[in-house]
Amino acid sequence: MAQTLAEKIIAHHVYDPSHSDSVPELSPGDLIEVNVDIVLANDITAPISLREFEKLGVERVFDPDKVVLVADHFAPNKDIKSAEQCALMRRFAREQDLPHHYDVGQMGIEHVLLHEQGLVLPGDVVVGADSHTCTYGALGAFATGMGSTDIAVAMATGRIWMRVPETKRFVYTGTLQPWVGGKDLILYTIGMIGVSGALYQAMEFTGPAIDALSMAGRFTMANMAIEAGAKAGLFAVDASTESYVAGRAKRPYQVFASDPDAPVAEVIEIDASTIEPQVALPHLPENARPISEVGEVRIDQAVIGSCTNGRLEDLRIAAGLLKGKQVNRDVRCIVIPGTQQVYLDALREGLIEAFIEAGAVVSTPTCGPCLGGYMGILAAGERAVSTTNRNFRGRMGHTDSEVYLSGPAVAAASALTGHISSPEEV
Repeated sequence: MAQTLAEKIIAHHVYDPSHSDSVPELSPGDLIEVNVDIVLANDITAPISLREFEKLGVERVFDPDKVVLVADHFAPNKDIKSAEQCALMRRFAREQDLPHHYDVGQMGIEHVLLHEQGLVLPGDVVVGADSHTCTYGALGAFATGMGSTDIAVAMATGRIWMRVPETKRFVYTGTLQPWVGGKDLILYTIGMIGVSGALYQAMEFTGPAIDALSMAGRFTMANMAIEAGAKAGLFAVDASTESYVAGRAKRPYQVFASDPDAPVAEVIEIDASTIEPQVALPHLPENARPISEVGEVRIDQAVIGSCTNGRLEDLRIAAGLLKGKQVNRDVRCIVIPGTQQVYLDALREGLIEAFIEAGAVVSTPTCGPCLGGYMGILAAGERAVSTTNRNFRGRMGHTDSEVYLSGPAVAAASALTGHISSPEEV
């Protein structure tokens, strides 16, 4: 039976102790038990999981090499409560001898860090106590977010229960316009189908425009699949994927591919050559508009970073626009590299210098402002343009503030002009 990429990956991870070498044929809706390759939690979600883990009465995690803890939301700690959260993670990591515990100095934003470190590979099943775990679908892995209690069970057993999702295939044709990247494609797509348009489905991204898209752009698109309600967002493994994984992979991996005739819920074709840089207006990612239709929107803050757009390619785009210019005096421009390695690479390339000379501030890797945590909270009435993934009411601070989502080019251009702007304006 022909199967989709998601179905093939899941089928090869189905747990059956009496027939461990058999690969079943799965159909959407099947409820199955699945082996996992990576279990992930951060400093907000891990403490809940670790307390539930203790209640299970299990002394050891199922495999220390497959449990990853990352302190990225409130680290370096912003207050006593966040310090206690991270301290709990540290104690657990030491007790369990976890080699993949990333703390201050080694950590980065989890969904930039794990694939950079070669911990997630093609064909994997990855579960994380964070909704944007779907990021790793860019590598041809099935990755999805789960609740902290489920993650506790996964830490103990290495298995999860899952309902096999339907697949919705998106085919992008044409050549991208200047300044258009993965963020614009996914915002446009969410604007088309809505925030529930792929509810509990696997979004499969394909087509010539996707083949030409960089890995950074693919990570961005997979990252925001959850904003359309998707269970996962997946890309086929190709030469770009293999090149990215080469030298990073710390273990063998298996590549899967969709069968061309595999049944899918829907096929949506999109002419990517018609897509302008996109901006999602408050208070939902589905409120996407082409930059030419946004109008005059003054801003107080620009945020460039996050697990959506905190990779080196994103910083290069932003620095290219900011270099030799000055951030508008009424705008606070905050740049957040996704990991220590991204920070170091940006430093060596002169990008950090360009940001600082332009009047931006550069932060240690952190989720910080994206979730309204710290490092860029908005006051009542303030507006921010941000390369993050959500613009819900109160997401970045006061409930009377506004967040406009964009790619790094629009965010950098807007920081210069003081209003949401096309990169062509600067």
